[in-house]
Amino acid sequence: MKKKIAFLVFFLVSILDVIGIIFKIDSLTFVFKPFIILALLFLYSQSVEFRNKWYATALIFCFFGDVFLLYSGENVFKFGLGFFLIAHFLFIAVVVKRIKKVSVINSFKAIIPFSIALFLLLLLLKDSLKDLFIPVIIYATTICIFGIVSFIDFLNTKSKTSLLMFLGAIVFIISDAVLSINKFYYEALILQVAVMVTYISAQYLIYSSMVLDTKKSIKN
Repeated sequence: MKKKIAFLVFFLVSILDVIGIIFKIDSLTFVFKPFIILALLFLYSQSVEFRNKWYATALIFCFFGDVFLLYSGENVFKFGLGFFLIAHFLFIAVVVKRIKKVSVINSFKAIIPFSIALFLLLLLLKDSLKDLFIPVIIYATTICIFGIVSFIDFLNTKSKTSLLMFLGAIVFIISDAVLSINKFYYEALILQVAVMVTYISAQYLIYSSMVLDTKKSIKN
């Protein structure tokens, strides 16, 4: 029962935030955006008996990242980026712990597509980033590493758990890429909506992977 209530809260908070973006109701987005991750953290606590501390900590850093990104300004953006950077380090650590073996072939299969995507995005944005060029490179490289290790884990196991994490990483990368395009290249309402929808989807996919992984560990 508590899990169903927690999911409903997560769903409603997410919907209200997206509605706020679509109809440009700043008070809705300001209030409900930070609560998306808090609601997901509550949902996670009700979904598993044994919580992964690294994942839970990653969500806390995502929460602070969301709070800082509510405000405008270069310095505030850097703080928000920094919190999400730490969150992705933790996501990477969670996935790396799952990987039992690393083959050269699978590594190349994972590295090449994400490297190409990173290069193309930076090529598009390089003239607009200015002082943020280095921070964005560091962040973009880190989230691509998250994608790479998730892909390696999926290639190794082909399990539903690894697939959900891999999809979560891809959708997270798409979300951040669209956010960067909207902020530094071309601003549009549809892009802002896409950023939030993909962000929420990515977080839920990662959460789903973590729940499955915990249940699998208990069975074993």
